[in-house]
Amino acid sequence: MRGIWLGLLCLVPGFLLSQELPGSDPQGRDSFLDFTPFYGSVILHNTDISHLITNHPRGFILGWNTRTYGEEAWQSDFGYPDKGLSLVYQDMGNPVLGELISLYAHYNFYFFQRQFQLRIGQGIAYATNPYDRETNFRNNAYGSRLLSSTYLMAQYAKDRIWGKLGMQAGISLIHYSNANVKAPNTSTNTFAFSLGLRYDLGQEEKPEYQEQPYNPLPDKYMFNLVFRTGINESDVIGSGQFPFYIASAYGGMRIGRKSTLQLGADFFASNFLKELIQFQATSFPELDVDPDTDFKRVGLFLGHELAMGKLGIVTQFGYYVYYPFDFEGRTYNRVGIKRYFGQKLFAGLSLKSHGAKAEAVELGIGIRL
Repeated sequence: MRGIWLGLLCLVPGFLLSQELPGSDPQGRDSFLDFTPFYGSVILHNTDISHLITNHPRGFILGWNTRTYGEEAWQSDFGYPDKGLSLVYQDMGNPVLGELISLYAHYNFYFFQRQFQLRIGQGIAYATNPYDRETNFRNNAYGSRLLSSTYLMAQYAKDRIWGKLGMQAGISLIHYSNANVKAPNTSTNTFAFSLGLRYDLGQEEKPEYQEQPYNPLPDKYMFNLVFRTGINESDVIGSGQFPFYIASAYGGMRIGRKSTLQLGADFFASNFLKELIQFQATSFPELDVDPDTDFKRVGLFLGHELAMGKLGIVTQFGYYVYYPFDFEGRTYNRVGIKRYFGQKLFAGLSLKSHGAKAEAVELGIGIRL
């Protein structure tokens, strides 16, 4: 089961960029490569990893980017972003943490007359030296070899300074975590400075930007049903991985071309909580946990969906109204992506957490009524 779930995470780059990657303009593909070395520091977000911050991590980001010119209606709304794939290598500067190799799908968004670039990448990382209770018990940051990873780059970017060569310089933030698929999962965040080169693979004369007519969904109000599942583990190392099941129902109201507001409810059946309740009731009598406590939860949430063509970016904030067992507090949040197949069916991948504390990566399917 674990292998199947982590294998599904490897599909994230293709899932993110399934909107006709690499993409092309009417005059042919227009793309560029970039190579950006970086040097930085691990942010101490949790004192439990203080023993792992002994040196400065370093590495590089290699990206392949395809420009958009308005072939799809949503592109003009977001300033004609680039779509791309990127490979990141990072030496964490500590043999306990080892090295990481990651593959991402990303978007580049532009501001200030396209001089400033913000890149958002989501993908999968491979850790060379994860936690092992016998050979690497000090690595409490990465509990598995496969991790989910997100990175942000904010940088000045300039094309064609010397022939087809350009440059870019800025800052990056790289996050690694397995989202409690397997304990331990303290995770790391790297803040880095970067300076790199860009090589234009297209023609010097670029196509004109287009604005396509926008055809919104016919219904302003809609109702959604979603089923989500996956596996996760409590913070008790060795407690075991268990499946969870989530049923959600929510209404949506479109506001403008890009946004939909949501209001709904979640039903959670998380089997790892059943085991955690038994563990605390047996091993920590001072906590006064009843072994028969219900492990299920029910929450109400408010949410927002940002539309980017067939892709939706979802953020939701919830509160447990049925909460028999105290686990990480009564509020929760969800951030995810969804891909529409036609106007009714969609699939999604999301991270559910309590503040900055991840609980699970959720794989979901749904229907919009």
